[in-house]
Amino acid sequence: MAKKKQVKGVAEPSQSPDSDIFLVPAKAGEGKLTEKMSRFLSFARPVASAEEAREFVKNLQNEYHDARHVCWAYILGEEGEEYQLNDNGEPSGTAGRPIHGQIRSAGLTNVCVAVVRYFGGIKLGTPGLIAAYKESARLALEDAGSKECCRQSSLWVEFPYEDMGIVMKLVKAMSLEVYGREIDNISRIGVRFPRSRGKEVRERLEKVGKVEDSRPLRQKNRKKM
Repeated sequence: MAKKKQVKGVAEPSQSPDSDIFLVPAKAGEGKLTEKMSRFLSFARPVASAEEAREFVKNLQNEYHDARHVCWAYILGEEGEEYQLNDNGEPSGTAGRPIHGQIRSAGLTNVCVAVVRYFGGIKLGTPGLIAAYKESARLALEDAGSKECCRQSSLWVEFPYEDMGIVMKLVKAMSLEVYGREIDNISRIGVRFPRSRGKEVRERLEKVGKVEDSRPLRQKNRKKM
């Protein structure tokens, strides 16, 4: 049995970090291709983690256990900085890399594409394999489509309880999403907003309270033994 060829790493961002928008699959996608009697079944799925991507591939390997190869690639992260690809027994660079390249070309992240190949008895050669896996991945990604997501940042603002009205008025005026609250004599509100607004939001919140990048744990009073 041929050895699996697998590449994993961190890449330069494939999506502009200066924009609040990044693209993910709109839905699951599929494609079919026949090349010189070899059949290629391609599948694109939205995934949120490496574990979810590997589970998707594993399920396909179980479902298509009689296929010669199940080759795949995934890209993760808001900037598309995490990736992994696998030739699954095909000659090095002829399967996983073309699939990975098509994901990059589509400008997507948080996606896994797998291509199942049933060998038809005629060898395709290196150029033929690359072209077939590239086109198979493209078909699945085209079927999946894309949708926009917004890169977000978050902050916590700490303030005296009596200033709650002032703080909430400012939060509403800036159209910030409140995702956490700690109401006490000294209260905290967690807010989310598009990443590009980070400097503006921080500066305005600092006028009404103490701004923190993350919520610190409150210290519990400990009884002396």
